[in-house]
Amino acid sequence: MRYRAVFLDAGETMIHPHPSFGELFADVLSNAGHDVEIERILETVSVYSERWSEAAKREGKGPWSVSQEASRGFWLSVYEGFLKDLGVEGGSDALLGIARRLYSTFSDPASYRAYPDVLPGLDALAERGYTLGLISNFEEWLELVLEAVELTRYFPVRVISGVEGIEKPDPRIFEIALERAGMSAEESVYVGDHPHFDVEAAAAVGMFPVLIDRRDRYADAPGARIASIEELPGLLESA
Repeated sequence: MRYRAVFLDAGETMIHPHPSFGELFADVLSNAGHDVEIERILETVSVYSERWSEAAKREGKGPWSVSQEASRGFWLSVYEGFLKDLGVEGGSDALLGIARRLYSTFSDPASYRAYPDVLPGLDALAERGYTLGLISNFEEWLELVLEAVELTRYFPVRVISGVEGIEKPDPRIFEIALERAGMSAEESVYVGDHPHFDVEAAAAVGMFPVLIDRRDRYADAPGARIASIEELPGLLESA
């Protein structure tokens, strides 16, 4: 077996907001007296996220998940940006109030579920003898989410930026995980949903990167690409 360990990202790789990001966002807006179509929310958030991601790559923005204070400040500013781009009316205090409700909603472990393919995919990897680990840019309460969605037992090694104080694409977060697992980069796989923070960052330390592209956003991306965790064992057997 060419690879001995598989490390995975969390958000949008294994877990997602439930019932969906758009529905939770729309519910918060509705409760605040603003009815906005989910499709419009998703379109606006997609444009905003892409713009922020490019700026992060170019300007090295962050870190944003290494402490509760940093996370709260980051997400409040992001949500206020979303609201302005959506054209939600109201003064600065009103928008900040909605942003705080969004932050509360999306930092609640009860707002998350595992994708249906995750547990079967992880079981298949474990049955084939891979050591499993998690490396994620996420707040420390990710541990509560993992427990709630029954994923903790799969990952004896969990390296979370909110606990470690280091975020991807910093190579040290990968190196910490490799050291704790007793694995070299060359015998390890990393699976994540972002071409820069996951794929490029993992490749830079010598790991085999796999892009999970659940919504077919990166059809032209080079390298290994899957749409679900259940595809991963077959990919690794043929790698």
